[in-house]
Amino acid sequence: MAELRLLSYNVRSLRDDAWAVSDVIRACAPDVVAVQEAPRFLRWRSKRAELARRSALLVATADRPGGLMLMTTLATTVVGTSFTLLPKSPRLHQRAVCTADVELHGARWRVASIHFSLDRDERQRHLPAFRAAVGSDSSPLVVAGDVNEGPKGAVWQALSEQWQDAYAVAPSGEGDTFSTHNRRKRIDGIFADRRVEVVECRVVDDVEGVTAASDHYPVLAVLRQ
Repeated sequence: MAELRLLSYNVRSLRDDAWAVSDVIRACAPDVVAVQEAPRFLRWRSKRAELARRSALLVATADRPGGLMLMTTLATTVVGTSFTLLPKSPRLHQRAVCTADVELHGARWRVASIHFSLDRDERQRHLPAFRAAVGSDSSPLVVAGDVNEGPKGAVWQALSEQWQDAYAVAPSGEGDTFSTHNRRKRIDGIFADRRVEVVECRVVDDVEGVTAASDHYPVLAVLRQ
């Protein structure tokens, strides 16, 4: 059986302690990292490349809109990638979804990074386009990201009906992810294909520097197929 260590992390555009972000990522020893709020303005390519280098990882996807990125280890083979813009509403941020098809330890996975809207209605409007963007592949799909609502929200419930809410299946420790300075919400999650075994899922709150790195705690899941 093959395992995947997947980290989901909203890094707040590296506006806090960028060195701490990479320290946290290295401490988690992930195979794949789904990043939200990756740098997307001045020097965004070099900032993303530097984050990957300091995290001992490689940039797997590099599309600017939506602030999404996937990073992988050298041991992980990126077979293909995709990037889809979601329909934009006036006066709201552009949202997107990026995916990478990867092979690790003889198994193939499709990993998607997502950052849903702050607007409740737009989140729901994006669901059909999001499903279309991540579908059409036989590999087990894992969706990781910032949902911008908790488990009682309509979009979160729609995701957990189609895929496994990894923390709900195999929780370890405290589940709230936001914020690192006033912890009160679980709005970041990992949702795994139902063909996949969720070995463990935890919010990373015990690594030195994690509260300085971003306003979100990262989520780490160990998955097996």
